[in-house]
Amino acid sequence: MTFTTADVDPAELLEAVSAERMQATVHELAADRYAGRRVGTPGGQASAVWLAERLGELGAETQLSGFDVASVRELYATPVLEWSTGDQAQRLEHRRDFVVHLASAELPRPRSAPLAGHSETEWSGRWALAEPGDWARACERAEAQGAAGVLTARGTDAEGWMPKMIAGPPARRVPVVALRTEAHARLADALAAGPVQVTASMPLRQITTRGHNVHARFPRPPQSVRARLRVLLTAHYDGVGDDPDQRMPAAADNASGVAAILEATRILSATPVLTALELAVAFLDAEEAGARGSAHHAATLPPDTLVINLDGAAQLHQAAAVEAGGPAHALLATLDQAARLTGVPLRAGAMASDNRRYAAAGLAAIGIGMGMPGYQTPAETPDRVQPDTLLAAARLVVATVMLLGA
Repeated sequence: MTFTTADVDPAELLEAVSAERMQATVHELAADRYAGRRVGTPGGQASAVWLAERLGELGAETQLSGFDVASVRELYATPVLEWSTGDQAQRLEHRRDFVVHLASAELPRPRSAPLAGHSETEWSGRWALAEPGDWARACERAEAQGAAGVLTARGTDAEGWMPKMIAGPPARRVPVVALRTEAHARLADALAAGPVQVTASMPLRQITTRGHNVHARFPRPPQSVRARLRVLLTAHYDGVGDDPDQRMPAAADNASGVAAILEATRILSATPVLTALELAVAFLDAEEAGARGSAHHAATLPPDTLVINLDGAAQLHQAAAVEAGGPAHALLATLDQAARLTGVPLRAGAMASDNRRYAAAGLAAIGIGMGMPGYQTPAETPDRVQPDTLLAAARLVVATVMLLGA
């Protein structure tokens, strides 16, 4: 494969991609001062400003575009869960042994009540132990009988963490706590042996806040011919936000994707490819709250825009996951050519990210993912973002855009 764009050496261009610059971006966005970058928080807004400044340094015309975001779950204090029998008491660790359930009603202060099993007929005034996988029906019964709340089972990741989320089903009228599967089983065993007292709080509320997309457009030289293509590079910069007592660095999801898109933009903005196409970049907010930023943006774009979205560039295993949507056949074929050029293996795989909002708006959109170790837990730290994966992601994006502009 050769490029026809004048004065471009593809090998030299790809070699110019810097892992060090991308690692520095990941460390910056995962820093304490951004506090996990949740939509609507001072840390999230500060990271948007920082990214706009970096794009401006590359010569882009930048803009922050605001939009409202409703029903964001906010954990405003550390929840409590403990249980006791006649001869023992256990206090469980948040995010290791239990987490908030996103359908939970707010319970600001600890409530103590006896525990009832799922097969018992009377739940009034008691914490109810739901049958695994049956939390919704347990909630209906708990609401009807006036239970203190529901305890349901939930798994952990491979490292024993229970990931954080901030968007989910509508809230119920009773508190709901999700226990690690093993802890749920231990509680059932204790109840089978005798009475159990449970104390729990669920300081979780729903808020309406404001998100901010970072939009950047690179002006083309006045003497250049009319662009044949419009290309938009995207990655969401928001995370789920810190817990009250724990850092959520959000290094993989999605500081890594942002770093790779920023580096690809740095390389592309200094090449003649911009005379052949219109290049724009969007660093999107509120992906973790239901891809609200891309939904806000997609409706404003010309219908011939080609979208490349990168969500996760931290740990490439056998291949990068790729999902195409909308009229993306030609874009997908170009991505495949770029993958062969750069040596990045691809596979078809679900990418439930901002690309789907663009595809739903009728745009040709591709989502790419290259791994998120420690996903939405305190273990999602910058040291787990692999430099080789950052290089693979940025080079793949650069090569794809270059081939589109050739």
